[in-house]
Amino acid sequence: MANQRITMQKLQKLIELHLSGKSQRQISGLLGIHRRTISNYLTALSRYSHGDLLTLQGLDESSLWGIVNTPLVSPERVTDIISLFPSYEKRLAQVGMTRYLLWEDYRGHHEGKLSYSRFCRVFAKWKKNSKISLHIEHKAGDKLFIDFAGKKLYLTDPQSNETTAVEVFVAVLGYSQLTYCQVIPSQKKPDFLSALANALAFYGGVPQAIVPDNLKSAVTKADRYEPDLNESLADFADHYQTTIYPTRSRRPKDKALVEKTINIIYTRIYAALCDKVFSTPAQLNEAIRERLTKHNLTPLQGKTESRQSLFDDIERVTLQILPAVPYELRWFREAKVHPNCHVKLSEDKHYYSVPYKHVGMTVQIRYTQQTVEIYADYQRIAIHERIIAKNGYTTLKEHLHPSHQWVMNWSPEFFQTQAAKIGQHTLKAIQQLILSRKYPEQAYKSCAGLLALAPKVGNQRLENACERALAYEYISAKLIQSILDRELDKVPIREEELTQVSVIPLHPNIRGAGNYQ
Repeated sequence: MANQRITMQKLQKLIELHLSGKSQRQISGLLGIHRRTISNYLTALSRYSHGDLLTLQGLDESSLWGIVNTPLVSPERVTDIISLFPSYEKRLAQVGMTRYLLWEDYRGHHEGKLSYSRFCRVFAKWKKNSKISLHIEHKAGDKLFIDFAGKKLYLTDPQSNETTAVEVFVAVLGYSQLTYCQVIPSQKKPDFLSALANALAFYGGVPQAIVPDNLKSAVTKADRYEPDLNESLADFADHYQTTIYPTRSRRPKDKALVEKTINIIYTRIYAALCDKVFSTPAQLNEAIRERLTKHNLTPLQGKTESRQSLFDDIERVTLQILPAVPYELRWFREAKVHPNCHVKLSEDKHYYSVPYKHVGMTVQIRYTQQTVEIYADYQRIAIHERIIAKNGYTTLKEHLHPSHQWVMNWSPEFFQTQAAKIGQHTLKAIQQLILSRKYPEQAYKSCAGLLALAPKVGNQRLENACERALAYEYISAKLIQSILDRELDKVPIREEELTQVSVIPLHPNIRGAGNYQ
């Protein structure tokens, strides 16, 4: 469908293919994007880069998103009689609808000039041409077709003799028709992507495009021109530097090659295994590999070459090199940043911190078995080791607001270090405050309150106040505050004061003996 937004991953691939010399028609075939959409994007990007698209090739998703984050202008669509025929064909199925009524509608609403007889001839010719099949000549290294066989194979429990159905994954290269096949427990993403990675390892290279069916593990929303890919599969394609090009929904001819291959597999593999019993996937896959090798070495019908020989002689060298690092499955989630600067990974019920400036935003979480990455506007803002602990928190101190970072630092060592910068009497006062509590954490607020006096009165006055408080053999943040308020830190300590305070501590609301003389 023309003039619709495409993902940044597809846009990066579009630029790469254009710079490699691919025509817009070839790019359309590889990416499944309408040529008008391709033309609009290339025009916009050329205008931005002044015609030099090489300057855009290294840009990340965030930068490209900023360039194209403006509405695309849809050119006015020209109505043509041929474009009306698909809807007319559907309306003909309605009770009482005739071609004459359709012609009257055409003449009345579309200013048509065709006579009724001419209208019928053109419509009949269109219907005939629309049923014609196109024979597609596959190019070496171009496409890998993948699908699941409709019929399942089974594993048998040796103890109970109960059988369990397993899925059969099939992949076939377009040119040589070299086939790969294995069983997996299910069609879920982890099993599906693992089988697809095994297929690419089997071929020893990567084709230009991978063509799956519209299964849930590959496509989240089917569309004739631009289906929405599952994010994990798009990430898989990014890792292998290839393109995912799903077939059209309810169009079996788009995947005719793999459908034909599956029927051959029924004959050459299923039939040979039907009377055998397997208890593990490894045993069944080993038996499949033996018969698959024989299938690939068998000459193609009407030819002297086999699938294996065509692959070895021609197609192998056209495949792209496999990446050095194997693919690790990633999952994708969206979450809102909580006021405490954390997002919740719902699968684990665990919380991970992000920079405090993103509070309230909706971010994307991309995670593997080992790591959790958090993105905002296609830019990574945090990365953590994945922790499987319900209701736990993984926090980086630098993500928190500065006032919260101060609290995160609280510990006996922290307070003693800060006090030592002021003086020895302040350090001793902090140490006594910590020792006076059963648990050190109970003294943290008192220690913070004491140290907060330094910016207000200066280090020297706080030192003197702590010295006087230590002489009283009684330490509290309130006592030191009282000493400073009454400016007793500026008065030398007298013996009678020490005796008095050893019984009753100083307090602004308590009068001394001198008031009663």
